[in-house]
Amino acid sequence: MASGVPDGLRRAASRTAAPVPAAPGLPRAALSGALAVPLVIALVGFLPAYVTAQPGTGTRDTAYWLQLALTVYAGGRLSTMVLARRRRLIQGAFWLFVYVAMGVAPLAQQVIGQVPTPVVGPASDTASAIALVLAGCIAFDVGALAAGRLPAARPGRARPQASVSRRRLWLLVAVAYLGSAVCVAMLGGPAVFFTSRQGISESVRAGGLTGSGGDSHVGSALVRGFGTVPALLALLLLIRWMITSRVARRTPAAIAALAGLVVINVIVNNPVTNPRYWFLTVVFSLLFTAFPKSPVVYRTALISGVVVALLLFPFLDRFRYEAGAQRRMAASSVLEPLTLKDYDQTGMFANTLSYVKAGAGHSGGRQLAADVLFFVPRSVWHGKPPDSGVRVGRWMGMTNTNLSSPLWAELWLDFGPAGMTGGFLAIGWLSGRGDRRYARRTLEQGRPGTMAAVVVPLVAGYSFILLRGPLLQAAGRIGIAALCLALVITFSEDRRRVLP
Repeated sequence: MASGVPDGLRRAASRTAAPVPAAPGLPRAALSGALAVPLVIALVGFLPAYVTAQPGTGTRDTAYWLQLALTVYAGGRLSTMVLARRRRLIQGAFWLFVYVAMGVAPLAQQVIGQVPTPVVGPASDTASAIALVLAGCIAFDVGALAAGRLPAARPGRARPQASVSRRRLWLLVAVAYLGSAVCVAMLGGPAVFFTSRQGISESVRAGGLTGSGGDSHVGSALVRGFGTVPALLALLLLIRWMITSRVARRTPAAIAALAGLVVINVIVNNPVTNPRYWFLTVVFSLLFTAFPKSPVVYRTALISGVVVALLLFPFLDRFRYEAGAQRRMAASSVLEPLTLKDYDQTGMFANTLSYVKAGAGHSGGRQLAADVLFFVPRSVWHGKPPDSGVRVGRWMGMTNTNLSSPLWAELWLDFGPAGMTGGFLAIGWLSGRGDRRYARRTLEQGRPGTMAAVVVPLVAGYSFILLRGPLLQAAGRIGIAALCLALVITFSEDRRRVLP
């Protein structure tokens, strides 16, 4: 009592005092302190200013200023994701895609006056498309904010949590080995997977997996889906088990299964013969599954994602073709790689608006029904719609209809402005809920055996494909992943039956 401070008050003050770091030198806020201001300046100010300062023939019209506003807004939101105290994987992936594919790349196209895919409608449709993308982003933010305002679960009302069944995990490993073996055998052996995407497509056609007339891709989608998705999911689950369980690290069967899955994934999920967005899914899911608690890995992944997408992604297009058929990369402008077909999302949304206005109208959910029922062949469903990119591309008169259809265009084509806005509200809410559950259960509560430890990183990676579209092309792997997760999920409270 010599200090004159009551013991109770002293104890209360000690509980509210700022926590002392557990150990010196931990990179807990490596980017959130000294680098916060430079990061925001780079994403919000420097990069957009650098793009707009480049020479080009583009006009500074309404679409240009809307595009600049969208780029700045997305850059600010991406900076927020990078510097956030909690890791927000799904939201971070969303803003990474928007900043690069719907922000910087279309801005570069506006500046130099060159687009990857022709925009057949008037300039007003392009301006409308950019404004609608911005409206969808704001709706996403509102939905995510609403999810963050929900109260936490009350104590004493805990429900059985979805966990990974140890016994069923071995069944998934067997499915992964079998599915990949069948895929490799049907496509001509492991060497085919290290040729090019053109080579793998020719193997698919030679194997008779495209259906009569080559219009149906259900067979090829199922074969390649079962050859790639179970292998990736089994690898992710085994990695989590190895990291969190000393027993697993001492189990020869688990070590052998993991080593075999690494080899299988190198074959079937390599970047040479797979779409670049799928390989990006593989990289993101592996990083965030193996290092869920590392703020450095999370922040570095988002920042390096911008660099890779803008500088390396266009050049990886050469893996699409055989060596003699590779396209030359034009170098008349430093921004010209951003005018390749990888970044045709804004233009295709504008074309979708023109297509709907030309008399096609909104499909009222028919496109979404085709996405959900992707497994139904056209020989059974005679009026099954093609994917949205093909549908709009045929209307445009394009020879190559392998075009993107961003999620904004998908929702607009089906449901119009109200459906698009409501869709992004729901997507933002689900993303916020998923990120919050991942942070609470996997990071704060230390429950690495929960499904969120693998599902959220996988969703974050696959969101690049979903946002780019078309959804029909993305639906096959979603359905197969859902089957694999249903195979291993359990709600058992017996700790002996689930992953630790």
